[in-house]
Amino acid sequence: MKTCSYALLAALLLSGASVSLAADTPPFQRDGQPDPNYEVPDELNLAYALSFALDNNYAIRQAQERIREQEGVILEVRSAQIPKVSASGDFSGNDKEVSSAMPAQNRDWGVGVQATQVVYAGGGVQASVRGSSLIRDAAALELQAVINEQLLLVRTRFYSVLLAQQRISVQEENVKLLEEQMKDARNRFEAGATSNFEVLRAEVALANGRPALITARNALRVAIMELRQVLGFTNSSGSNANKVPEFVGSLEATAKPEYELISAMALARSQRPELQRLGKLESAGEQQVVVSRAGARPQVAAFGRYDWVRGGPSSGWNDRRDGWTAGLQAQWDIFDGRATAGRVVQAKSRLLQTKLAVEEASLAIDIEVRRAHSALTEAWELVEASGKVVEQANEALRLANVRYGAGTATQLDVLTSQVALTDARLNQLVAGFNYNVALAAMRKALGEADPLL
Repeated sequence: MKTCSYALLAALLLSGASVSLAADTPPFQRDGQPDPNYEVPDELNLAYALSFALDNNYAIRQAQERIREQEGVILEVRSAQIPKVSASGDFSGNDKEVSSAMPAQNRDWGVGVQATQVVYAGGGVQASVRGSSLIRDAAALELQAVINEQLLLVRTRFYSVLLAQQRISVQEENVKLLEEQMKDARNRFEAGATSNFEVLRAEVALANGRPALITARNALRVAIMELRQVLGFTNSSGSNANKVPEFVGSLEATAKPEYELISAMALARSQRPELQRLGKLESAGEQQVVVSRAGARPQVAAFGRYDWVRGGPSSGWNDRRDGWTAGLQAQWDIFDGRATAGRVVQAKSRLLQTKLAVEEASLAIDIEVRRAHSALTEAWELVEASGKVVEQANEALRLANVRYGAGTATQLDVLTSQVALTDARLNQLVAGFNYNVALAAMRKALGEADPLL
């Protein structure tokens, strides 16, 4: 069974509204690798979409590569702590007239192997290693933040598909009722119970209802394309280019959310990977100041070397001399034109900029939580209000039809009630969509885990 390559990150994925899932929809099995040839499934639910995006979303994959890049930086920096071994050799030919050897020679050669180990570098090597490790940790936290952001986008796009589907259903029902109304108006006209004006008005109402259905169908096509994009689904071969799965889910708002604003803001500050990432970068910046200051201190390295050189009148390997050399090398830039001082100033400035970025991000997260909390409160209130309006609009249309049949109401009353019911149903759908998106945005703002992953 495939397993997640970044299991640690799952604990910090964004969370969202509960969605009803089909029991027979098989879950997408992750392996941490992209799936460019994956077939369009027959059914697609939200959990399936989220899991697929974790392996295939391009923003997530780029963030994963930035971690690998930083791991390469760590290897490079740590090389300064490890002895370096190098081999060298030379071979030359010359005119005997210019030879300084006795007797004169026209060839010379030498081979050597040297090992060098840094003994003291003013603390710069250790600080560089610590700093690069902190930056790698920051890259991992950046990945978590990207995952949270992209999975929120997946949720929003998935909910958009569900909304578009249900809008089509509402508009189809509206057109069906308008067709029945037109048929009834024609029957009444043929029976002499009404004028041709009511027939014309019913035909106009039907004609006005059809563009909304056409628009809803196009909105569904666009929503599906946008969902494919955020999922990272690239297989366009054969039937996969146009195949549309059955989208399984619901926009129902099941329960009133309970979030206390002040507690939510404190929770977000402790959980958001963006803040944790900046904290790592701040610590890395402190290490960079140490690295910059190391330029003003001595640099000491130990070395050992073994050489083989030409040793006799012949140039063969058997006629050679060999021996070893060992010692210490030291360098101290007593005055470098204040270059080191300039690097220290730069490092301190970058550190201060990072600290300011931490404060700025903290404020931005507070605002994001406040905005998400306000949007969620509004969304729930609209859910409650829209549900009552749909009930009232249904009853109003029923009464209008009864009265119209009894001759105590006009055709305009029926058409007006039908338009009001359609608007109420659409408003209820939008309220459910906004609630689910707002709930997902709230959990993302808090840095909470997604219950579907």
